Amino acid sequence: MRLSLKAAIVIAMVASCTETGSLGDLDPPGIDPNGESVDEITVGNRLMSSGEYDLALDAFARAALDQGMTTQILTSMGTANLGLGRLGQAETLLRRAVQDNPDWPVPWNNLGVVLVEQGEYPEAAQVFKRAYALDNGESDAIRDNLRLALAKMENPVNTTAEEQEFTLEQQGDGQFKLRKLP
Repeated sequence: MRLSLKAAIVIAMVASCTETGSLGDLDPPGIDPNGESVDEITVGNRLMSSGEYDLALDAFARAALDQGMTTQILTSMGTANLGLGRLGQAETLLRRAVQDNPDWPVPWNNLGVVLVEQGEYPEAAQVFKRAYALDNGESDAIRDNLRLALAKMENPVNTTAEEQEFTLEQQGDGQFKLRKLP
């Protein structure tokens, strides 16, 4: 009798768990079939902000499948490659972006960052001047990048490793600023 009572309790417990079909706090979040999806460019920009350049590049590639290789996508992919240290790929994409839309300052600025990273200071200064003019002098990041390129151009012998250590700092709207590491 005791054995059958214990068995009945166990069966009742198992049945109560399966009736609700719920794992309580362990339920994964559901998908809202009426919810709106987030644009892949937005996803890529969020990933860029968190330093996940590989994943951002994947998101931008998915956006390109939907929208084509727009100037914004070219700029975003070039900037993601810059974050990954793929300077040649970044330069190619950013040059194509400035060719497609020569009036947008963001790809010009990011191309200038690539050129500084490659040690092409005179060309970088020219690119930053163009970006600064297109932005009507409103961007502190572009101004600071231009100052850095001009300083490097005036004093090219100053190439010690300690003074060449810079990091990319995202300023918003896809723009990056070179910041010297402490």
